[in-house]
Amino acid sequence: MQRRKFITLLIGGLAIAFPHAVSAQQSARMRRIGVLMGYPQGDRQAQANVVALREGLQHLGWVENQNIQLEYRWAGDDPEKARSYGRELIATAPDLIIPSTNQVTEILREETQTIPIVFVFVGDPIGSGFVASLSRPGGNLTGFANFENSIGGKWLELLKEIAPSVTRVGFIYSPDAPPNVGFYEAAKAAAPALNVELIALPVHNRAEIESGVTAFATKPDSGLIIAPHAVTLGNRELLATLAARYRLPAIYSDRYFADSGGLIAFGNNTADLFQRAASYVDLILKGAKPAELPVQLPTKFELVINLKTAQTLGLKVPWFLQQRADEVIE
Repeated sequence: MQRRKFITLLIGGLAIAFPHAVSAQQSARMRRIGVLMGYPQGDRQAQANVVALREGLQHLGWVENQNIQLEYRWAGDDPEKARSYGRELIATAPDLIIPSTNQVTEILREETQTIPIVFVFVGDPIGSGFVASLSRPGGNLTGFANFENSIGGKWLELLKEIAPSVTRVGFIYSPDAPPNVGFYEAAKAAAPALNVELIALPVHNRAEIESGVTAFATKPDSGLIIAPHAVTLGNRELLATLAARYRLPAIYSDRYFADSGGLIAFGNNTADLFQRAASYVDLILKGAKPAELPVQLPTKFELVINLKTAQTLGLKVPWFLQQRADEVIE
């Protein structure tokens, strides 16, 4: 909590720290922003995030195709495509690049140490090597983080609340992503008190998701936790389909999983992160340095329950849990 207060105070002092940035008039020249999304093109979540980013920029006086131009690339969960697109964007000499997901951000960090980068929806920026500290990132990257590691234990707790009979939980995550490993470790620490056997299900691609869930789903009283990563975000409909096929109660990190048929989702409001990211784009275009802009943590969280999926699984969602939910899909 003290760290959050410190960051809030630091953000509040930006006007003092960067008087030239806050008071500067926007340049007449067209500013170029690269946007590299760790989502497939046409993805509903990605489109909502883009809309939120545009709205945030417009509110600050940056109107697309008037004084700012956004170049979009959609990498999905393909690291080779992300690297190729990242190099394409860097070759255009943009004023700034906005990546989403750890996988995409890591690739851009490797490709450029000079172009300012404002990442969005990234876990554990320090452990991932993106910044030196949350308060003073220190390089050409800063941005908006999604979760702290402790969320892993919260996901397990919520899964037990909606499906009390579950005693065996598979944790689907990317073993190459430090935040995903942190989420898994937090869930593992919480498992004994909840009388749950937690089983690691590391995945790198769509094929491993399908084979991993199929092999796991052989025993009764089982459920799933799906950690956020480009590979899970890009395959959320597959994950929801597999959970339904094998009658596995599952909890996800993002409301769009619940929209796609997932049972329950708890996580931050991703569109809110993209809208807030516009404030850092504005500051950097006016002269601020990413090294001195503190990484911000999420402020809005959502609990979404899909009652239709619960009924299909034969689950009766407790009334107290429905009352706590931000949205119940019927």
